[in-house]
Amino acid sequence: MTRIVYVIVALVFASGAANAQPKIEKGPIKATPASDAQKMFDSYCAVCHGTDGKGNGPAAASLKKAPADLTKIAERNAGAFPAVHVKRYIEGADEVPAHGSRDMPIWGDLFSALDRNSKEIRIQALSDYLKGIQTK
Repeated sequence: MTRIVYVIVALVFASGAANAQPKIEKGPIKATPASDAQKMFDSYCAVCHGTDGKGNGPAAASLKKAPADLTKIAERNAGAFPAVHVKRYIEGADEVPAHGSRDMPIWGDLFSALDRNSKEIRIQALSDYLKGIQTK
């Protein structure tokens, strides 16, 4: 069994500073079951994209580019959910400019440290979860 140690993004404000700018720090990531896509989303994605997926997570203000509203992926693609493209973003095969380097998005080293089957199960579960939160 592979033990995964990675980091999750945390939002920190400078203490006592007026108009404090948030900065992102890293800390240990919580283990989440591959079978629970919502827990994975909450652990890996919500800090930037918000628990509702609309791009309003607590770290969003500290990013150079605002996180995408993940509930509008299909809308931005003529009403069709682009599952293959979404999975490629999740696995790190395609770059997402707002995420910066692959060190920054949670899944970079996390998913690459998994065996192929475990990685594919998680990626599929997250993709299915995102498909399920699309608004019409």
